[in-house]
Amino acid sequence: VSACGMNNTDVWVRQGAYGTEENAAAVSTWRRQGNTLVFPRIQGTDTVGTIAAVGEGVSPERIGERVMVDFSIYNRDDDSLADIDYMGHGRDGGYAEYQAVPAENAHVVDTDMSDVELATFCCAYLTGEQMLERAGLKAGERVLVTGASGGVGSGIVQLARARGAIPYAVVGKGKEQAVLDIGAEAVITRGVADLPQAVIEATGGQPIDVVADLVGGAIFNDLLRILRPEGRYTTAGAIAGPVVQLDLRTMYLKQLQLHGSSQGTRADFRRIVGYIEAKKIRPLVGGVYKLSDFHHAQADFIAKDFVGKLVVVPDAMWGSAG
Repeated sequence: VSACGMNNTDVWVRQGAYGTEENAAAVSTWRRQGNTLVFPRIQGTDTVGTIAAVGEGVSPERIGERVMVDFSIYNRDDDSLADIDYMGHGRDGGYAEYQAVPAENAHVVDTDMSDVELATFCCAYLTGEQMLERAGLKAGERVLVTGASGGVGSGIVQLARARGAIPYAVVGKGKEQAVLDIGAEAVITRGVADLPQAVIEATGGQPIDVVADLVGGAIFNDLLRILRPEGRYTTAGAIAGPVVQLDLRTMYLKQLQLHGSSQGTRADFRRIVGYIEAKKIRPLVGGVYKLSDFHHAQADFIAKDFVGKLVVVPDAMWGSAG
């Protein structure tokens, strides 16, 4: 391991914050059916490193390859995500000096990016790509992204551009320019008094086809109001609150589609690699920390006073990961 990116799921799993279908406030792991979180467990989903050894059936010629790891544990041969787990939860992850992964999950990426830069993509961009896949975002369509300064949100802004779509972003105060710089058509500062009106002004009155929501909480119903008739709402996070109220009339009278999304498919990950190699997406590093300073890194992550991704580097690799 030379670098590993940090994600919200690290914090939520540590806190047991995923709830259950019966009790949203219950202490629970990410995987609600068939828990695989067994202690001790090393977290960390976004691993980049160099292959040091291979197991039976894997060519020794792979030793020395620099790889980016698809963090998903696929329990089926098809693209269904109904039964899926991930490294850092169902098996040990990348907050370590070494990590064992299935050979097919270790992807060589043809790029001059540093290891730290590559570690910003894995979980966040895979999650974002699947959100856009589920919503069927097409070239020319407009997508509103909440939480757009974070790892997944900033990834969605770039992934939407890679599809030829037009992203609009909701961000915290002081982060507007950074998100404009990575491709947002316009930004709306979080906390405005009238979010639907602010979006109308940002788009010049053009309709929003898709909402990609990572925030939830109090703005949920505003987001449904913002969508055009037959629009699509997709979510993979709820950092402002997981329990919301829904007026079903808004959903059925506007013919809306609501999509829950988590992680992504093998095909999604291959597309991410392709986007990196084609230079259609770029890294957004918000900070780099030594593994021995992990506590500080996670405290800063929770404070959210950064744009993009925070990355952790094993102490032995400090200075060489880029």
